[in-house]
Amino acid sequence: MIVFLVHGTRRIELNYKNKTCSESFTCKICGALNIPDNAGSKHRNHCSKCLCSIHLDKKPGDRLSMCHGVMDAIGVWVRNDGEWAIIHRCRTCGALSSNRIASDDNPTLLMSIAVKPLASPPFPLGQLEKMLERQGL
Repeated sequence: MIVFLVHGTRRIELNYKNKTCSESFTCKICGALNIPDNAGSKHRNHCSKCLCSIHLDKKPGDRLSMCHGVMDAIGVWVRNDGEWAIIHRCRTCGALSSNRIASDDNPTLLMSIAVKPLASPPFPLGQLEKMLERQGL
């Protein structure tokens, strides 16, 4: 399905599944201007500064979501080809999505998200230390 937005007298196609998204946008969260140039991707779908996105798609590029909630970057993962991707969670409906990182994404914020599970393990670090001592490690 292709969705069209009527803007004045122009019809703008809002399906980016097979079409390059060359539109700039201002982040609704931090106010940073995001342009597709230098992103290293044909599909800029999150802010390069704060890594947030807006819940627009049901399936990548379809622009069919009615939610439009803020998508927070909650994690990163490494794809089989070694490329990093950001895991986003919608503040409104809780939906999860994965978006490849862009070359101009904030590297400090990406790294802080990546190491967050190590900095806040699901158990007290003292227990890990005691367990290792008991095993002679």
